[in-house]
Amino acid sequence: MTQLPITLPASGAYTLANLRLHRSHLDKTGGFAFDSEGFALAYVSISDSAITSIHPATDTTNMPDPIDCRGAIAFPAFVDCHTHIDKGHIWARKPNPDGSFPGALTAVGEDREANWSAHDVERRMEFSLQCAYAHGTKALRTHLDSVPPQEDISWPVFETIRERWKGRIELQAACLFGIDQAQDEAWFNRLADTVARHRGILGAVTYMVPDLDALLDRMFTKAIALELDLDFHADETDDVNAVSLDRIADAALRHGYEGKILVGHCCSLARQPDDKVKATLDKAARAGLSVVSLPMCNMYLQDRRADATTPRWRGVTLLHEMADRGINTCVASDNTRDPFYAYGDLDVLEVYRESTRILHFDHPVGAWPATVAANPAQAMGLADAGILKPGASADLILFRGRSLTELLSRPESRRTLIRAGKLIDATVPDYQDLDDLMEP
Repeated sequence: MTQLPITLPASGAYTLANLRLHRSHLDKTGGFAFDSEGFALAYVSISDSAITSIHPATDTTNMPDPIDCRGAIAFPAFVDCHTHIDKGHIWARKPNPDGSFPGALTAVGEDREANWSAHDVERRMEFSLQCAYAHGTKALRTHLDSVPPQEDISWPVFETIRERWKGRIELQAACLFGIDQAQDEAWFNRLADTVARHRGILGAVTYMVPDLDALLDRMFTKAIALELDLDFHADETDDVNAVSLDRIADAALRHGYEGKILVGHCCSLARQPDDKVKATLDKAARAGLSVVSLPMCNMYLQDRRADATTPRWRGVTLLHEMADRGINTCVASDNTRDPFYAYGDLDVLEVYRESTRILHFDHPVGAWPATVAANPAQAMGLADAGILKPGASADLILFRGRSLTELLSRPESRRTLIRAGKLIDATVPDYQDLDDLMEP
């Protein structure tokens, strides 16, 4: 059994010996003896807050104070690129009445109108980030509901939260509204200015409205003018006629857009004819889109049947086919304990574990561990996240598992968190901390 947690020196240089690293988490892989799952034993030397060197376990020259980790798997600190921490943890006061997507929309809308004051949003966002940090997340993007008047409440709160968490979790935010609301150009322009002022990302939920292309043009034109990245919710449905992923790719190519575009969900793609799938994915690859699947939330909502019969499909998008075309693919937490998903804790290891089971991130393992590290970091434009390399901040998560089956068979609640070369003792908050917000 791996002897974790470990003790680290209070200062100076040290080496984590016999760590098991995955090839998708390394910027250089030469000299490592990778096993069939893509893991290799390595030594990671750290001085002060940074990684100074990474060597195969066979090369032990000039390694200061080695600490034997006995084959424990280590990941870079997690990057969670699609969350909704403004919605998080409202389940106790506003559950989804039937587990359906319409039920979630209605419940969240009613709770937002009744309860989402600055105080309420800030408390729940703070609670969510404490959970994410305790599980090992270094960077996180949240969507912020930005329908009137919520945009004037949540964006200033986010600014406060981002400053408070600086140095612990790097935070990004994308506005969220139904794209048909962009028909009101004056309102949309004000929202875009708010997003730009808070250094955010321009985002929307796309639907197959008649003027979808014109509204996408409006969003791309504004993003180019304000130098904003884009983030879309797309095709979160089993309707084969929902093809907004294809329309987003068209718009990106039409505008010659050079910023980053992250598209989430894309569930309907898995139900479309093969020729349509191929054409859409080829176009998405040419447009340089990144795609994030949200497997836990999508399995909760998609194909839920009013007659209480068994769901017939998984609700996730075609990540294997996307990766084969070079599309940057990610998985993320999405909603936590709100009407869109009754469960979750912003634990990216849980996301990766469930993704492996739902999306078959095994046989072979391939580069799928990058979907919770390097790939979302790329989608978010983060240079110092998701990869273990000399010169990068020493932000690692050490697990007791020594193989994929050991790692993913248990919750790994005793994981070891290293941030900037130091151990952190982070504890998830108690649900009772939010009880006063749940009272009628």
